Amino acid sequence: MMRTDEKLIIKGKRLDGRKAMDIREMEMKVGVIPNANGSAYVRFGKTTAYAAVYGPRELNPRHLQEPDRAIIRCYYNMAPFSVSERKRPAPGRRGIEISKVTKAAIEPALFLKEFPETTIDIFIDIIQADGSTRVAGINAASLALADAGIPMKDLIIALSGGKINDTLVIDLCGKEDNCSNADIPIAFLPNTKEITLLQMDGRVTPQEVKDTIKNVLNAGEQVYKKQKEALKNRYK
Repeated sequence: MMRTDEKLIIKGKRLDGRKAMDIREMEMKVGVIPNANGSAYVRFGKTTAYAAVYGPRELNPRHLQEPDRAIIRCYYNMAPFSVSERKRPAPGRRGIEISKVTKAAIEPALFLKEFPETTIDIFIDIIQADGSTRVAGINAASLALADAGIPMKDLIIALSGGKINDTLVIDLCGKEDNCSNADIPIAFLPNTKEITLLQMDGRVTPQEVKDTIKNVLNAGEQVYKKQKEALKNRYK
C-alpha cells in the first residue's frame, strides 16, 4: 500500500530540491551497444535504462509471421542489482505487463507495413531503478529504434506525472512513486500530441488527470530536445 502521509514537498521544494514541474537531470546517448542494430542509454536522475534493437529480421518459426506487416517483440527487464533489495532474475508479472504496454506505446510510431513477415525485437534493461522506470525504458527504446534506422512517424516521448501531498508533479523519483497519491506514466508523439500510453495508479480527479496530461505534454518538449541532441551527436 502506498503511503501518502509523508511530507515530500516542503516550502515548495521536493526532497531532491526540484520544484513541482522540474525534470531530473537527463542524460541520453545512442549507439552504445555495438552488436545491436540500434541502441541507446537514457538516465533520469538515478534511473538508468539501456535499450537494444535487432531487426527488422526474418521471424521464425514462420507461423508467427504476419504477411502484411512486421511484428514488435518487446522485453523489459530490471537487473537484479537495480534496486536496494535484490530482485529475482526470473521474469515477473510486472515485467511482463510493462513489456506489453511498452510495445503498445511504440507501435503507433512505426511503419510496420514496410517490413512484412519480419520481427523487430526491442530489449530494455533497467540498470538502476529510482522511479519512473517504464518511461525511461520507452525513451531509450525510441532512440534505439531511430539509431537502427527504422522508419518512424516521430520519436516517442515518455514522462511520468502524478500527485504527491495534494500537489501535481512530473517525473516522480522512487520515494515519490512509493508515497504518491497517484502515478501517471504517459507516452506520446510530440508533433501530433497523439498519446500512446496512459496509465494510472492511485486516485485523482478527472480535472487533475487533464492537468497532468497537459503538464507532461509541455515538459515533454525538454525530453524531445534531449533525444534529438543525442541523435545529432551520434552523427556529428
